[in-house]
Amino acid sequence: LRPLPEKWHGLTDVEARSRQRHLDLIANQRAREVAVLRSRVVTTIRSVLDERGFLEVETPVLQPIYGGAAARPFTTHHHSLDQILYLRISDELYLKRLVIGGLDRVYEIGRVFRNEGISRKHNPEFSMLECYQAYADYGDMMDLARLLVQEIAGRALGDTSIVYQGHRIELSGSWPRISMRDAIRDAIDIDVLAADGHEALRAALRAKGLDPGDAPTWSVLVDDLFSNYVEPTLIQPTFITDYPRDLSPLAKGSARDPRLVERFELFLGGFEIANAFSELNDPEDQRGRFEDQRRAAAKGDAEAHPMDEDFLNAMEYGMPPTGGLGMGIDRLTMTLADAPNLREVILFPHLRTERR
Repeated sequence: LRPLPEKWHGLTDVEARSRQRHLDLIANQRAREVAVLRSRVVTTIRSVLDERGFLEVETPVLQPIYGGAAARPFTTHHHSLDQILYLRISDELYLKRLVIGGLDRVYEIGRVFRNEGISRKHNPEFSMLECYQAYADYGDMMDLARLLVQEIAGRALGDTSIVYQGHRIELSGSWPRISMRDAIRDAIDIDVLAADGHEALRAALRAKGLDPGDAPTWSVLVDDLFSNYVEPTLIQPTFITDYPRDLSPLAKGSARDPRLVERFELFLGGFEIANAFSELNDPEDQRGRFEDQRRAAAKGDAEAHPMDEDFLNAMEYGMPPTGGLGMGIDRLTMTLADAPNLREVILFPHLRTERR
């Protein structure tokens, strides 16, 4: 009843391709190749983790208390129970309950939902791997993250040397591990730990002729500096470690500096594709972190982590030292496919309703 796109030129309009993925797949060989690549990425993740004794599990998508990340949730209502529920922003707190219960290595690959802006790197629903390993720390998670990416590239592409947006990226070998402090100091010649405190750091920035912006706290300002001056330069795979404590309410504190936590993010192609901690397993410390988040929410932070008494109750029975890793499947596929936008690797990306 409808004509297919013209044979030689195919379907080229980017928005039309996203809105009518069926036609995109019919007309464009490249679209089919990306769909196959994404499937192989997920298959390889499962294979690598299964080979290492991890158990795949499922946790609730509808949650009475959202948590596990800093994000604004989507809210819904269960009519029969007359209960407000949230689409999960992470499955972290449920997976940690399973570790507490004695399942020492667990993972889930699933959709998570965050009520945030849309960009080439952001979609309100996306696919994420989260895995947790008892008796491990963030150093072990760095090794696992590197192994996963290298195995995915090798098995799905047949090559650990890739090209992303004109940059040749080498995934083999070891990857640098750089503290956030050192990365910022190398970029703008300011030591954020020496400029101790919000006003001291703002003054140091002004002395360098840099605009400190309107970040409300020292931790947020440090994160802003990293995002603006460092993140876009991290093309080769790089682990950035040791983040400010206030940005990471679920991560174990650093033994070297109480202002920091044992956390890393993995950057590839100029953006983050994985986030990991040595997980906080002290319930009293965790309660204090949640209280800090509650105060931040009272001051207007829409992404502050809510208090979760059920999770604290579970922690009080005893949680082993644990390493946790979250990896964005869409962003990883984006780099492996040399795609400029998440729309290219999500079969049905969210789009504004089309006016008719």
